Amino acid sequence: QVQLVESGGGLVQAGGSLRLSCAASGRTSSSYAMGWFRQAPGKEREIVAAISWIGSNTYYTDSVKGRFTISRDNAKNTVYLQMNSLKPEDTAVYYCAARPPYYSGSYFNPDEYVYWGQGTQVTVSS
Repeated sequence: QVQLVESGGGLVQAGGSLRLSCAASGRTSSSYAMGWFRQAPGKEREIVAAISWIGSNTYYTDSVKGRFTISRDNAKNTVYLQMNSLKPEDTAVYYCAARPPYYSGSYFNPDEYVYWGQGTQVTVSS
């Protein structure tokens, strides 16, 4: 069992920055690949970024490439999402999720993730 708690969301003006954190707990949480997803009102949940368990591989959806950076500190069991140059269209609830090490599908597929946090709201004003 892995528990995930997100923090760092809030209200920011367009062009601003936020850093989201996801604290994981559980016996083997550091061996899980991690992903950040988001869901805007009336829209489906979509991948934002993902990172392999050791942090050597990262993946981004096209709309955030060059603006967002995912990273992890396994010693602290924490995953981060640094969001720069925020746009109003980035407004959503952001979720972190954990993908078990024995899964081999796409990092972009939400079905690959077994554990989810409760989400944190990010609102970008124009």
